[in-house]
Amino acid sequence: MNMSLLKVISILSCFIGAVCGFLSVLPYIGSLAFLILLCFSAVIVIIFLMRVGALRLESVPESITIGGIVGFISFLVFSLIYMPLVIILVRVFHYSSNYGVAIFLGHANIFVVIVCAIFLAILSATINAFSGFLIYYITETINNLSKK
Repeated sequence: MNMSLLKVISILSCFIGAVCGFLSVLPYIGSLAFLILLCFSAVIVIIFLMRVGALRLESVPESITIGGIVGFISFLVFSLIYMPLVIILVRVFHYSSNYGVAIFLGHANIFVVIVCAIFLAILSATINAFSGFLIYYITETINNLSKK
């Protein structure tokens, strides 16, 4: 994997994390955006790069690594956008779409919030690494069936 591809993957991951961070503040769309972020952000990035022709998955470790990178970066960017938005909405406008998260972010120590964000980013990286593996398996199965 070359550095230019890694930069493109990082930029796309940041974009997905930012979009999901803004959408997660909305009441009904928020849970769907969070599910997409947690489970399907690697799928979106890998399929987009394969459609454009910038990525060709050649091995299982490559697909797992790309999925983990996408999951980790996208969740960190999500946390950087979502957490301040929730704090601003609760303290200034007295509005929260998720009351439990608003109470936690409003009263927790900053160290605890950072540790939780990193833990969830690692969880997202693990889930997206598995999603990257599934994308590799599905594309290889489709390619083998089309050859026959």
